[in-house]
Amino acid sequence: MSNTLEQLKKYTTVVSDTGDFESIAVYKPQDATTNPSLILQAVKKTEYARLIDVATEYAKKKGGSLDEQIENTLDRLLVEFGKEILAIVPGRVSTEVDASLSFDKEATKAKAHHLIELYKEIGIPKERVLIKIASTWEGIQAARELEQQGIHCNLTLLFGFQQAVACAEAGVTLISPFVGRILDYYKKHAPEGDYAGEKDPGVQSVTKIYNYYKQHGYKTIVMGASFRSAEEIRQLAGCDFLTISPALLKELQASSADLPRVLSAEKAGQADPIPKTTFIEDEPAFRWSLLQDSMAFEKLHEGIKKFAEDAVTLKDILKAKLQ
Repeated sequence: MSNTLEQLKKYTTVVSDTGDFESIAVYKPQDATTNPSLILQAVKKTEYARLIDVATEYAKKKGGSLDEQIENTLDRLLVEFGKEILAIVPGRVSTEVDASLSFDKEATKAKAHHLIELYKEIGIPKERVLIKIASTWEGIQAARELEQQGIHCNLTLLFGFQQAVACAEAGVTLISPFVGRILDYYKKHAPEGDYAGEKDPGVQSVTKIYNYYKQHGYKTIVMGASFRSAEEIRQLAGCDFLTISPALLKELQASSADLPRVLSAEKAGQADPIPKTTFIEDEPAFRWSLLQDSMAFEKLHEGIKKFAEDAVTLKDILKAKLQ
């Protein structure tokens, strides 16, 4: 029998969630995702110093103030990581827009176009890149317009059903609902709860979103993310995509346990119908629904803050290199 990871690959597209090239090569995923926190971890390793050198040289040649050079260095560094990843994976890489732009639609669009242009300059077509944007109202609206312009988007930091509905209506390419962080919230606020197996609230959230998309014919890819255990992954076997950390990829590869398919379009069609709803043209309804969902509201803003803080730390490292 093939190992659990190979079984998973038969009906789910496996994506590596890391900035570490060596681990990506080991597990042979289709795609890869990164975020500011993962890039920050990676640049602290000496083997990635050459990428910082390329990025800083690029920024120095462009000139401008120190702040402009730092921003240009960061953007080029993200693209250099993407370039290295795309030399390993056959599919796409997700490159994240600065989390500090999460509430600015126009700035998000401008940054997305800039990143795509940087990729183009080094010979990588936009078809191999997903622009990663936080699932705020502004982020979803920016993604809606970017998709219409042929730039594909990955809507991240997604915790609530209203976010998933609005993303599907916006026609985004892919969403990344965060399984483990949802579980974290419930363990913090109700530590006595039973969250084993299919009772895991993160698993339940992604299952509902997946079934809703299939029942109503949405083409947006559901990519479960932010896993705390291999069991969460097993409970979502069959989901369109799953983005998995190297540690959990290793655990799945080392396991020989049978992995039955849990999610499928056929099973979604047989599940209890989920009434169709809409948010994309109704900003007040979206914001009110998100505000009423304490878990989604808290985790979205917490995630934005953490990614923004890590981006600032990363910029400080780059500032030191430039000086």
